[in-house]
Amino acid sequence: MSLWALSASLAGGLGLFLLGMSMMTDGLKLAAGPALERILTWATRTRWHALGSGVMVTALVQSSSAVTVAAIGFVNAGLLSLGPALWVLFGANVGTTMTGWIVALVGLKFKIEALALPLIGVGVVLRLIGEGQRRGAIGSALAGFGLLFLGIAMLQQSFTGLAGQLSLPQGEGPLAVAAQVGVGALMTVLMQSSSASMAIALTAAQGGMLTLQGAAAVVIGANIGTTATALLAAIGATPNARRAAAAHVVFNGITAIVALALLPWLMGALGVAREALGLPSDPAAKLALFHTIFNVLGVLLMWPLANHLTHWLQARFRAREEDEAQAQYLDDNVLQVPSLAVDALKREVARMGHVAVRMARAALAGTAAPALALDQAIVTRLDAAVETFVERMNRSAMSQRASEQLAQVLRVQRYHQTTAEQAYAAAPLRRPDEDDTRMMTLHEIFLRSADALLALCDPLATEPQTAALDAATLNMEAAYEHLKTGLLSMVAAGGARFAYTEEALRRYSALRRAAQQATKARRRWPTAVEPIES
Repeated sequence: MSLWALSASLAGGLGLFLLGMSMMTDGLKLAAGPALERILTWATRTRWHALGSGVMVTALVQSSSAVTVAAIGFVNAGLLSLGPALWVLFGANVGTTMTGWIVALVGLKFKIEALALPLIGVGVVLRLIGEGQRRGAIGSALAGFGLLFLGIAMLQQSFTGLAGQLSLPQGEGPLAVAAQVGVGALMTVLMQSSSASMAIALTAAQGGMLTLQGAAAVVIGANIGTTATALLAAIGATPNARRAAAAHVVFNGITAIVALALLPWLMGALGVAREALGLPSDPAAKLALFHTIFNVLGVLLMWPLANHLTHWLQARFRAREEDEAQAQYLDDNVLQVPSLAVDALKREVARMGHVAVRMARAALAGTAAPALALDQAIVTRLDAAVETFVERMNRSAMSQRASEQLAQVLRVQRYHQTTAEQAYAAAPLRRPDEDDTRMMTLHEIFLRSADALLALCDPLATEPQTAALDAATLNMEAAYEHLKTGLLSMVAAGGARFAYTEEALRRYSALRRAAQQATKARRRWPTAVEPIES
């Protein structure tokens, strides 16, 4: 076969592998759905639990990227703190080694067509008859699994044919190893898939194009290449997303440096471990074992360093957190997972509501409009960020529950926006003439009752009892009616100018409406949203 034909076969096999990996990951993610969330939120109580859940979920969905995105989304949504999330990420690196074992023990050992074609057939049928349902997602995963195996078969055939026509970097010297690491990193950066790079390294070693140590160096390079994906995901992302991405870079960087320094000794230990485990002696099985040992070594290296790394990361990327007008939880990494995106929206809308309530209480205290303009600008920018995020959300796979939650979040967002607008419109609130003790008393009673109600409406405050909220609402409404009656009585008695009274009523009415809108938001969303500790 000509070099051109072999190269075309190689490109086609790689395309099938990547397409199959994408379909399988998306299908399993949709099929697992809430189960993925339950595993990651419940099973992160200790570092052992977090590590195990990262390994298990990544082995299931065959994509460390998907688990990384989910973990980052849970941190942003306040369901995971940074410490446990790091162990989920470290576990994902170990879980992704399952791809190597699938390729080595299944993909290169059987007649692929006998396994792949039935999987594709059954998967497509399930997808057609169950579109939009869980069985349809399972069908996509099965079809993706079949395409992945077909891709492996084409890669294997291509590298067998190319063995005598092309040469990859050979040798065991420093320059040769550096070139092999560079090839692995470059392939991962270009294909955005370390699993694809791993499959290429396995099939190349099996076809005789790479020595075992050379293929191991390519695998190390592939792990380094995944850091480029993490760095790209961190551009413009939230501080916690950047911290998680930095942890991913540190983990892979330290592991790669140590593995390269110990590479000759690791290759010697590999033979002993293979014999002890009774694995086949072919290069693919040895390389899959090396990939696992390599990532487990990374976990052992990070075990005593994790707490120090967490503290160091928490001190980084703080400038954005200190700017209230910057969205803190709206991370593009979670856009494709509706449930995570809704959780992030809840956090951001709660921040917006906290600023709106703060504005209303400041207006009650007599703060002038220019001083409130800063908070008004914060609310406006957060409101725009929420709307942009919602427009980019993937709602095609949204469950009914997530859709209902999104509608509720957007309604609460509108209440908060109106609260801020009314508070700004009320400023500055002028005090009555101190000589008029009756009006002064009514004014003070209204201020106290409205402020007490607003204090209960802060979405970052402790959850109020319904009875307390009802009582505070009645007190505020009664105080407003008495104040309004008093102002109108003054006009009727000729004790105040009509223009002054109309202006005062407009400002009091705006504050009353601000409190009403804040109360509606609190009743729609009664659970307090705790701020995430940095």
